[in-house]
Amino acid sequence: MDSTSRVYIAGHSGLAGSAVYRRLQAKGYRNLIVRTHSQLDLIDKLEVERFFSSEDPEYVFLCAGKVGGIHANQTYPVDFLLNNLSMQNNVIESAWRHGVRGLLFLASSCIYPRDAPQPLREKYLLTGPLEPTNQPYAIAKIAGVELCKAFNRQYDTRFLSVMPTNLYGPNDHYDLENSHVLPALIRKFHLGKLAAKRDTLGIQRDEACYGRIPEDVMAGLNKKGGPVIRLWGTGAPRREMLHAEDMADGCVFLMERLEKLFSERRKLLSENPIINIGCGKDSTIRELADTVAGVVGFMGDVQWDAAMPDGTHRKLLDVSVMSELGWRSKISLEQGLRTTYDDYLRRLRI
Repeated sequence: MDSTSRVYIAGHSGLAGSAVYRRLQAKGYRNLIVRTHSQLDLIDKLEVERFFSSEDPEYVFLCAGKVGGIHANQTYPVDFLLNNLSMQNNVIESAWRHGVRGLLFLASSCIYPRDAPQPLREKYLLTGPLEPTNQPYAIAKIAGVELCKAFNRQYDTRFLSVMPTNLYGPNDHYDLENSHVLPALIRKFHLGKLAAKRDTLGIQRDEACYGRIPEDVMAGLNKKGGPVIRLWGTGAPRREMLHAEDMADGCVFLMERLEKLFSERRKLLSENPIINIGCGKDSTIRELADTVAGVVGFMGDVQWDAAMPDGTHRKLLDVSVMSELGWRSKISLEQGLRTTYDDYLRRLRI
């Protein structure tokens, strides 16, 4: 892949896809192909086939997908399973039919077994039961990995699956009923800061920009004596966080070396075509909350609701394969959180 290649980024408006798009632009790629959901519904097989026929991309970054946290997975299991399966199948099959030279599929670290040894190595996939709280999403992503593997084996394609750890950054999703842990922390603490200043107009602007504030959150904001932020679980689980810009840099790094990778590691990748992308460090949810509160400037009370699920106790990726290839993450957690919160505030002002 070089700067003149025709490159399609599926899901370019989301957290991961927009970061890949920006990274390719920054590196001088001139023929980037993107479509919004209204322009191309990836769940519609005929639409996807027509798109590949007309645009004829050479390389594909498959970043599109329905994503969310524990609450969203538990509330919409059919959507997480069926929508992700449909999107993946349509794009991967059309990529094969139209002879793309390379495809990179974004899976997720949640596809690893719940009780797998830490840190998580690529070979641990399908060696044990999944975490129940995100099982529908995980099963869909595993199916995508297996489909890439099957095409490589049967049709000699170069379809690579990457396993990014928990992502955050610009263009994240801040719906408090469906978001992941870190964007939820950012928004809750920002709302808490506004409530402490009795900035009702600021809270209204936030709701208009980022969606409805659930009743339990609003009740905490209006507590007598000052706002109280309620967080799910015990705060004990550990999570590895990777800035989306680092993830995108790793993905482009791999795609630019795809031919060499499959040439030198053909047997390994045909058996297990996945590579972890992470920073190799994790923190407890409680530590993450403290760091986010400090970045946002919230100094009020935090209550942990141990009756709510924690999810997987730990998800730390083994990133030795990327290290061996010569890639490492660059953005520290605090640095990344500050730029992410700046982006959060910028979108409020638009």
